[in-house]
Amino acid sequence: MRFSLEWLSDYVTVPEGDSPEEFAGKLASIGLEEEDVIPPRVSGSLVVGEIVDCVAEKHSNGKTINWCQVDVGEDEPRGIVCGAPNVRPGAFVVVALPGAILPGDFVISARKTYGHMSDGMICSAKELGLGDDHGGIIVLSDWGIEGVQPGQDMKPVLGLDSVILDVNVTPDRGYQLSMRGIARETALLTGEEFADPVDANPLDAIGHLSVTASDGFPVRLQTDAQIHSSPWPTQFTALRVNNIDPTAPTPVWMRRRLVACGMRPVNLIVDITNYVMLELGQPLHAYDAEKLGAEIIVRRARSGEVLTTLDGVKRKLFTEDLLITDHGGDRVIGLAGVMGGDETEVSGSTTEIVLEAASFDPISIARTSRRHKLTTEASRRFERGVDPQIHTAAAARAAHLLVSLAGGQMEKTATVVGAPPAETVIDLPVDAPSSRIGVDYSEAEIISLLERIGATVDVHTAGTALRVHVPSWRPDITSVVDLVEEIARAGGYDRIPSASVAAPGSHGLNPGLALRRRVSQMLAARGFTEVLTYPFTSEARSDELRIPEADPRRTALRLANPISGTQPLLRTHLLATLVDAVHRNLSRGFKDVALFEVGMVATPAEKNNGAQTKTAEKHGVDSGVRFDAGYFPSEEELAAVFASVPYQPWHCAGIATGHAELPGIWGSGRAFEAWDVIDIADYIASLGGISVSVRNAEHAPFHPGRCAELRTSSGTVIGYAGQLHPQVCENLDLPHSVVA
Repeated sequence: MRFSLEWLSDYVTVPEGDSPEEFAGKLASIGLEEEDVIPPRVSGSLVVGEIVDCVAEKHSNGKTINWCQVDVGEDEPRGIVCGAPNVRPGAFVVVALPGAILPGDFVISARKTYGHMSDGMICSAKELGLGDDHGGIIVLSDWGIEGVQPGQDMKPVLGLDSVILDVNVTPDRGYQLSMRGIARETALLTGEEFADPVDANPLDAIGHLSVTASDGFPVRLQTDAQIHSSPWPTQFTALRVNNIDPTAPTPVWMRRRLVACGMRPVNLIVDITNYVMLELGQPLHAYDAEKLGAEIIVRRARSGEVLTTLDGVKRKLFTEDLLITDHGGDRVIGLAGVMGGDETEVSGSTTEIVLEAASFDPISIARTSRRHKLTTEASRRFERGVDPQIHTAAAARAAHLLVSLAGGQMEKTATVVGAPPAETVIDLPVDAPSSRIGVDYSEAEIISLLERIGATVDVHTAGTALRVHVPSWRPDITSVVDLVEEIARAGGYDRIPSASVAAPGSHGLNPGLALRRRVSQMLAARGFTEVLTYPFTSEARSDELRIPEADPRRTALRLANPISGTQPLLRTHLLATLVDAVHRNLSRGFKDVALFEVGMVATPAEKNNGAQTKTAEKHGVDSGVRFDAGYFPSEEELAAVFASVPYQPWHCAGIATGHAELPGIWGSGRAFEAWDVIDIADYIASLGGISVSVRNAEHAPFHPGRCAELRTSSGTVIGYAGQLHPQVCENLDLPHSVVA
């Protein structure tokens, strides 16, 4: 969230003795971590200039420029070349004098151009970072700026001297994505009074606004628009404003605040909705009333529906999407909480609008945003949770700005449909904060700290518990531990004692880990590079490796939610994924590749240890077992959980191609052969204290005449080594001499 300290000071006193960096550091102490401190965007001389004379000159390249004489409060006017079409004598403009630095590190200097020495630059809105050019340079009278004198400093007038802070807002604190939220946190930090902009009622000056479910602009919520299992029911406010002057400019003070927050000014109606969203945290949408049907209907999407959104993209809608519609529900005019449609878009000629301010289920909006890969300023706020109590106040605030800035007439009745969510009330034991944090908090201090975050507190049982009414803008507070966390934050993290915990002494490596380490060190010493491959594979890989249909390695576990639809299975042997690492290295130009991996494979459920399976059956535990939050399972329950997952033994595999011995002055080198890896496999067995015999075997994916099996004295086969089958190498696009 980006914001200017100048705007913040409207709602709370900003510490005067602190530098911006020091203030940002203090905000970090209550969870608002600093991303950036942005200094004033313009340095040097940026002054008012009056165009005394202006001569149009057409040049050989076909371009017409204006040679202007500009009074900037000095003894003589300065000559400045300007190509803007709206330059005219007598206009008061913004002039950057030589030495000024504009946004983008654009340094202004006197330079010869079009046959003249241009001694400065007459600025446009785009060049100052205040929006698009909108027809050329800034003419102050067109921006509503009057009473200025040539030479007057324009940086404070345009807000280009303010410092901007950019802070990181965590996903559970959506209220901080507004000036209201940032100011509240600042008041919590400094102890100063906070002036809530929602409490400042601007309607006193223009009359009383009544709220009704039927008498204003008609709005209807269909049953499927509500998520009954969610604590966030859909609510919708509609308020109409008529007779808006479409030529009214966005005032400078609003422009500079929008730009400070990283938003581009568009036109007055859109700018006001964005301004109120930044101020209060409530996203708004304005519909052109002349393009809108007689009634707004909020419903879920139907199969096959499409919507062209404001960004010009035609989107296929999903049945889970929440929509704003009109014409009896037949025309889709908006993707609720994300983006409006282009058919009812506000334009430069719009004079009548219907304002929408709503409250939607955060999870529903988040899923819609991700389905359509469309993240907007509105969706960022809705999916984090917007204060469900302020949507009507936000619509009224925007309407008041339209009345005062564009001469609009607000209808006296706003339509509000849907009920607000139930208030969250938590009983907090008085001793809970002290016992969990380690700081001695008195009952009076706990009440004071909770009130500072906006909660109201009743003494539920004197000396034992407090009944806390959670503020509507804090959906993240749902339990006692959340309240304890807020008390720790509001009371200061520096009060929490810190103690060094001595690490327990090491008992050394267990036998299994020690063996894996010895094997890895041996393979690395022989020139192999260790890799870690993703354990996901497919049925097609077994075909490529020529594994027979009846081979148990084909019986793999299928993931319910795989990362890739082409690799839905868990590997049953390491070569299934190790061959991809070889192919990747060869495709990048490596000729000699030797890789190994020591990792787990997943065997089918029937390969589980019999005792573990019986434990799972005894306790009725399956792969979908769940325990309540805060509950620690018993030893038997833990054993049952582990028994419910597949047996996952550790395997070791290596694969190599190219030179086993590099060529040089000592000779022509030697390629990897089957006996190289057979010797390594035999040595791995000896590291584990196992004596094996090596015999010829036929085992996919190896060459039938160049494959060895390693068998213990008891007859157990523990591994295979040799050269891969030529057909396997061809299937995998590998060289024909690959050993593994």
